[in-house]
Amino acid sequence: MAKICTDQSDPATTRQRPFLCTPDDDLDSIENGTSRANSECEDNSSEVQGAVSVLTSRYTESHRDSFTESGALARLSRFLFMLRTWASHRMHHEVERPDSFLERFRGPELKEASSRESNAQSLGHPDRVRKRKKEIWIMDPSADKYYRWLTIIAAPCFYNLMMLVTRACFNELQSTYMTLWIVLDYTSDLIYYTDTFVRCRTGFLEQGLLVKDDKKLRDKYKSTAQFKWDMISMIPTDLLFLKVGFNNPELRLNRLAKMNRLFEFFDRTETRTSFPNVFRISNLVLYILIIIHWNACIFFAISKTIGFGSDTWVYPNISHPEHGRLARKYIYCLYWSTLTLTTIGETPPPVRDFEYLFVVTDFLIGVLIFATIVGNVGAMISNMNKTRAEFQAKIDSIKQYMHFRKVSKDLEARVIKWFDYLWTEKKTCDEKEVLKNLPDKLKAEIAINVHLDTLKKVRIFQDCEAGLLIELVLKLQPQVFSPGDYICKKGDIGREMYIIKEGKLAVVADDGVTQFVVLSDGAYFGEISILGIKGSKAGNRRTANIRSVGYSDLFALSKDDLMEALTEYPDAKKALEEKGKAMLMKDNMIDEDIANARADPKDMEEKIQRLESNMETMMTKFAKIMAEFTSNQRKIKQRITNIESTVKSVRPEDISEVVADNKTQ
Repeated sequence: MAKICTDQSDPATTRQRPFLCTPDDDLDSIENGTSRANSECEDNSSEVQGAVSVLTSRYTESHRDSFTESGALARLSRFLFMLRTWASHRMHHEVERPDSFLERFRGPELKEASSRESNAQSLGHPDRVRKRKKEIWIMDPSADKYYRWLTIIAAPCFYNLMMLVTRACFNELQSTYMTLWIVLDYTSDLIYYTDTFVRCRTGFLEQGLLVKDDKKLRDKYKSTAQFKWDMISMIPTDLLFLKVGFNNPELRLNRLAKMNRLFEFFDRTETRTSFPNVFRISNLVLYILIIIHWNACIFFAISKTIGFGSDTWVYPNISHPEHGRLARKYIYCLYWSTLTLTTIGETPPPVRDFEYLFVVTDFLIGVLIFATIVGNVGAMISNMNKTRAEFQAKIDSIKQYMHFRKVSKDLEARVIKWFDYLWTEKKTCDEKEVLKNLPDKLKAEIAINVHLDTLKKVRIFQDCEAGLLIELVLKLQPQVFSPGDYICKKGDIGREMYIIKEGKLAVVADDGVTQFVVLSDGAYFGEISILGIKGSKAGNRRTANIRSVGYSDLFALSKDDLMEALTEYPDAKKALEEKGKAMLMKDNMIDEDIANARADPKDMEEKIQRLESNMETMMTKFAKIMAEFTSNQRKIKQRITNIESTVKSVRPEDISEVVADNKTQ
């Protein structure tokens, strides 16, 4: 098709049918490597624009002397093409490159995969997407959205808990702010109704998966006890206001049936907060204030029923200007309730029998509150100081030991400074003890996220399998060294490798003063000695003196732990040995003849010794089996002999009698 059009073709015809006259090579040159869109419309538009630009450029080449209409069209088409390319780059942002080191420890992100799949389906098969069943909205109880909703529903629950009883007892408060209460009441009712809908759409786990079936969710919600309480809280008792008036907020006390949502919010907050002890104390104080508040309102209601100022126990006569103010009424009742429940101070003695019963009940509740406060606050304070007490006990035991063994004062001071550093830098936490209840996968992921920057710098671990890295991460042992401590000395046997997490280490001469190089965060050393590479000139000996300049935080990986992990990963062991050989060859620290030898005599001796020990174990087990077989065989022979002797002693008459008895029966 590209050969049909010639330079003598009519320009008008060419403009009308550009897609027939545009060579593919010209289209490719116009596209210039830009990414093509997914839809056919964008492809067609790009082809048309490219063809127009090519044809107009050809036309302008033969008419360069004049500014013609085709030249203006060429400039316009090029401008439109540049505008489209710029817009496509703006709309399609470059996706951030994931961290390949961390991705090896995680499975594929299901949500991203599903979203990509849905996008692909929507682009390639729109009809199928329309036919798919529409998914209903589900509230995941483990998501942050659920906690945010609990925060919202907790507000009207707390409002009803505090204000309904207050408005019911203090009529002046209800009548003065009538409009405000109506707005707040029906706003809370609207949130209550919304919460009922959220509850019937709250998912639950079945066989470890979130249930999203609408019918199952409704049935599950109806089977719970909270469904009944929610229905009680939604009864429109406000309709009775039309008969008795709006000054009777006690008719709305059924809204308190939803209080479990407030308690659920407190439980979730205690789990999520970073300061659980402070939250527990605050929550306890809040409960006490709520009880005191309710008791104060009930005291005022009883006084109103008996009559203000009718005796010395009830609230004074409100005809007095000072006692008639709303603020004084509430504060006086709150003061009386606080003195009674905390059993502190003197209150007017009761006069009537009912007053005596009410005061006795208050005293019992007060004793319970006092015991609760003392017990909970004491437990919380002890938990808050638990870490410090355990750490101080360790220091005391070390001090006693050093004093008993008469350790020098200089060394004793260094030990105490080391403990002070641990406490000051908050490194007293035993990670294994804290994470012992988690599965190994979660332990490894936490360790990787915490120490990822350090682990990524260790070259020999860059291409290891994810399973091996998980085991190695779980075997890393944190160690802290004081200023001047030697991590290793030249000639020592290397039993572990070290990774510097924080601090500075100096490679020093034998005099301990001359520094050759300083190692900082992310550096590692000693990996060659624990791999046991054949042909290494240093063997498993340390080749340098390494000393801590200041306080240093290191990770140690022992040779035994590495070999234990590599037993299940022979390919990874081979790869690590190859990397170690490459490092040694680079530094000219390996004997290639020994390294390329088929087998090391020492390795052969170890294998032979291992085979001999295994053979001895097998022989021992085989001897036990043979002894058991011989014993069982002897017992069977004895039983057979006894049976034969019994059969021989039986007489024919006895057999005939037995047969006759069987026939008669």
